[in-house]
Amino acid sequence: MDWTFEAVAGPFEFTEGPIWKDGGLLFTDIPASRIMRYDPSTRTCDEYHTGTNGANGLALDNEGRVCAAEGTFLPTASEFVDGPGRRIARYEHDGSTTTIAETFEGKRFNSPNDLTVDAAGRVWFTDPRYGSDRSCMELDHESVFRADPQPDGSYTVSRVTFDTDRPNGLIVTPDMKTLYVAQSHSDRASIRELRAYPINEDGSTGEYEVLHNFGPHRGIDGMTLDEDLNIVGSAGFPQSGPGPMIYVFTPKGRVLETHPFPINPTNCIFGGEDLTTLYVTASDGKLYEAKTNRKGLA
Repeated sequence: MDWTFEAVAGPFEFTEGPIWKDGGLLFTDIPASRIMRYDPSTRTCDEYHTGTNGANGLALDNEGRVCAAEGTFLPTASEFVDGPGRRIARYEHDGSTTTIAETFEGKRFNSPNDLTVDAAGRVWFTDPRYGSDRSCMELDHESVFRADPQPDGSYTVSRVTFDTDRPNGLIVTPDMKTLYVAQSHSDRASIRELRAYPINEDGSTGEYEVLHNFGPHRGIDGMTLDEDLNIVGSAGFPQSGPGPMIYVFTPKGRVLETHPFPINPTNCIFGGEDLTTLYVTASDGKLYEAKTNRKGLA
């Protein structure tokens, strides 16, 4: 089945972080520091939350609260920079904001990019630094971290990768045994891979397996799972290789399907009443949808 992508909202400035919540699609408009909500029943789009400090990725925790990777973005310079944010935040039901994590070993994060919450309530997130301005970096590495909830409501933060630079999208499998990470350096000469890390009982990770090597072409930005635990990833750009593409990989990395996309896709999620519609955010600031032959993981 061919997937036909239709723009249903926008253009905004730069869209990312789609999640399906309460019958609607939430996504971030990064430079505007806000979350938008698309209602497929009315085909309208409205502001959902503002003041997000350039939030990129979004995730729902086990209580249905929205968590965000606040990267801090300066629209005039098109750079991730110093400023408020640079943290993992949770937007409470009453409108307040809780900081889940903002430092590691006393140093501020680089630019938290994407995140996911596992069945135990642990928040896994990537912390790359894209762009040329690296002057305000306090950490000397770009890693994946895990924030573990404590009985008093606080979180303890652990570093879980020691071999990444520019980690981007990530997924933890429902059984909490595998961590998928998109190693997505913007330099064509650098490594661009889809990796699978085994998760140990203590939450640490073992040696990764490369599921797919994108070579000099743009690798995965964001990704999600279907109900068969296949990985659906947003990757590619017009400048090289097969172009902008939505990929479907098996858990072992075999390419099951490829679906051409009109512009650089940034992230994707299944939604709709039956979770068979794929929503895709993109570099042109629009939100796209396509009816698919797959169903998202509930």
